[in-house]
Amino acid sequence: MGRVGVDIYPLDSGVGLEDVETFGKFLGGSATNVTVAAARYGRRAAIITRTGRDPFGRYVHRALRDFGVDDAFVAEVDGPPTPVTFCEIFPPDHFPLYFYRYPTAPDLMIEAAELPLGAIREASVFWATVTGLSQQPSRAAHFAAWEARGRRPHTVLDLDYRPMFWQNAEEAAVQVGEALDHVTVAVGNREECEVAVGESEPQRAADALLERGVELAIIKQGPKGVLAATADERVEVPPFPVEVVNGLGAGDAFGGALVHGLLGGWDLRRVVWFANVAGAIVASRLECSSAMPTEAEVEAALAGRVQEGGR
Repeated sequence: MGRVGVDIYPLDSGVGLEDVETFGKFLGGSATNVTVAAARYGRRAAIITRTGRDPFGRYVHRALRDFGVDDAFVAEVDGPPTPVTFCEIFPPDHFPLYFYRYPTAPDLMIEAAELPLGAIREASVFWATVTGLSQQPSRAAHFAAWEARGRRPHTVLDLDYRPMFWQNAEEAAVQVGEALDHVTVAVGNREECEVAVGESEPQRAADALLERGVELAIIKQGPKGVLAATADERVEVPPFPVEVVNGLGAGDAFGGALVHGLLGGWDLRRVVWFANVAGAIVASRLECSSAMPTEAEVEAALAGRVQEGGR
């Protein structure tokens, strides 16, 4: 449930947008990318979101269906257009994003009264992001969804904090704090954890999230790898080395792979390794949604790492 749009990404690397001459068009939006990634692994997936009544909205529906994602819960709204997002590509670690979704975007106009509550209750995984809490009526809709679900297992909150969508970090911290009372899995990087629980050091952040009642806390540390923690277990895995092309889709690829592993009932170490490699694969590609790997691709990369490392 959450953000959708169209990514207009430059096909020219290492130059500012003012100098880019060619672009590619891709389905985008964090929650949407996670849904696409889960579908790529053969999972039955749907997205709850909104688009404008425009050609890009029609493109979203078509692209979702092409990726095997159910678009039954994607509705058009009057007013704001389907948002577009531009980026600049300066590998290995500088990828500025420019969101065109002001003063609001259709995916922030999700209404609580229109939610498919039955599907939300029955879903094996329900994934939502912090961005959806940044404006009404989307904020109320998210809390209505969580109330209907009742903190079932695999209720995931992506701590995806984007400062441009909020008045300030303090406002975001209040909303994220309330949301943590409804979820069982929290996923975020160190900066996002600081907004959520006031801690950026990974071990302390994991402790703080678990103290809030989360059953699984995952802290992504970029070049330092990933920490995953439950009440009984802590797993740390190192980064998976790739030549970075565009790092913007790595977190969403991680999310889709996390969903796949949770649904598969894998042990925590396998889940985190698989998700970490999936994220790295997408970081080595330009686009996000259409770059999501298959299970065979991730397993092949893992097998190569095992052979290289000898264990």
